[in-house]
Amino acid sequence: MKHTISVLVENEFGVLSRVSGLFSGRGFNIESLSVAPTLDPDTSRMTIVTRGDDRILEQINKQLNKLISTIKVVDFTGEDFVERELALIKVSTETENRAEVLRIVDIFRAKVVDVTARSYTVEITGAPAKINALLELLRPMGIKEIVRSGPVVIGRGVKGVAG
Repeated sequence: MKHTISVLVENEFGVLSRVSGLFSGRGFNIESLSVAPTLDPDTSRMTIVTRGDDRILEQINKQLNKLISTIKVVDFTGEDFVERELALIKVSTETENRAEVLRIVDIFRAKVVDVTARSYTVEITGAPAKINALLELLRPMGIKEIVRSGPVVIGRGVKGVAG
């Protein structure tokens, strides 16, 4: 099962290593990890996406809460939340497919942020499913490179992590 976890931590040396160590020590792969400061520069928010057994993830959540530098842990699995991701996609563009690439980009409300004689670099933000759908349509055109930020999440309404 997919788990999206938000962890509010003190912004200090070694926190990322300790948090990721909890996952690797139990044989869990972190599919994506995003870390950035919050409104308070002394705290950071980590958004972690992983897949695995609910029981073991519950243990990881408890151990995350025990770390001295952890302020709050929220597992958004089964909760209402807003999820967004950024992707940059470099697509081959030959004369015959340039217009088609632009049409697809427009449909997804993405934008071309760089143009060369042989490629477009496309920027898209949205839910991971939206980005995956765009990738599937661009794949036949010849995707040269993809860079994805990984999702960031925020709870809907009052649910969430302060900071």
